[in-house]
Amino acid sequence: MELYEKLKSIKEKFLNVEQQLSDPNIMSDQSKYISLSKERRELQPIIEKFNEYDQVVKNLEGNLEIINNSDDKELIEIAESELKELKEKKLLLEDEIKVLLIPKDPDDDKNVIVEIRAGTGGDEAGLFAADLYRMYSRYAEIRGWKKELIDFNDTGGLGGLKEVVFSLSGDNVYGDLKFESGVHRVQRVPATEASGRIHTSAASVVVLPEVEDVEVEIDPNDLRIDVFRSGGAGGQNVNKVETAIRITHLPTGLVVQCQDERSQLKNRQKAMKVLKARLYDIKMREQVNEIVAQRKSMVGRGDRSDKIRTYNFPQNRVTDHRIGLTLYNLTDVMNGDLHELIEKLKLADRTERLQNNFA
Repeated sequence: MELYEKLKSIKEKFLNVEQQLSDPNIMSDQSKYISLSKERRELQPIIEKFNEYDQVVKNLEGNLEIINNSDDKELIEIAESELKELKEKKLLLEDEIKVLLIPKDPDDDKNVIVEIRAGTGGDEAGLFAADLYRMYSRYAEIRGWKKELIDFNDTGGLGGLKEVVFSLSGDNVYGDLKFESGVHRVQRVPATEASGRIHTSAASVVVLPEVEDVEVEIDPNDLRIDVFRSGGAGGQNVNKVETAIRITHLPTGLVVQCQDERSQLKNRQKAMKVLKARLYDIKMREQVNEIVAQRKSMVGRGDRSDKIRTYNFPQNRVTDHRIGLTLYNLTDVMNGDLHELIEKLKLADRTERLQNNFA
């Protein structure tokens, strides 16, 4: 009954939060009220499942009481016939509750910065990078997220991309996209290939959670900031004024730039946002590497050089190599229908963490 006692403790906490939320003093404290409301929202699914579980446990105990102590044979038969179903329901609810009790990644609610870069494969890799950018943009539209371009470097007249950096903001963005980091591989006949041979090309994707100033401290003396004139595929944003910003973080050698905005100040703010996200990512990956040294994570923040997914156009097939999932709806996926892929990855991650938490 260890699980039952733990759930009772969580319910007490939930009731205490609800009581605080009805306190006029708390309601007048906006930051405290928002914090408690978020806590209540996170606990709500566990409490709803616990109430259902609690009722099943009581019904189970009631039926056992009848079987062991009643003289009414007809009543005993009814109780026995319900017993198997109640036991199965109890086990099912316990599994569902254990999943709900897995600690949530504190970064899941954060907005993200996505970086897509063409890899091996020449012009075809650039075209594939552009396809991935379109795919994630479509998915963002479906989810109702806001997209903001930060940096854009195309391959010229072919319509491909050398690199694109953009931010996405909305509900649970990092929680949905954090497993997209890695090397994405494409197998198809390039538009420029006359012989019809299938080529293999690649592009890399990096998804970084946006961070607050308090999470990453940057010494201004560690920065070199260069201002230059916007150029390349900036569309209407290209101008003759030096508004583009390049920031170099001297201790790490990290270089970020932004040239999408007309305003030098806005470009600087965007570039700093990317730099903070990258520095935070380095810090988090150092912590994760310590864990990975102890156990190999299936879908977590793994090695960015790993080929995580293959998109095979001739067979309309997409395969995620981390979880061995193959789907034959590549056309839909490239049009932004990533729901099944993302949910399967999240399920695999929850299952893995569940095994570790309750080992």
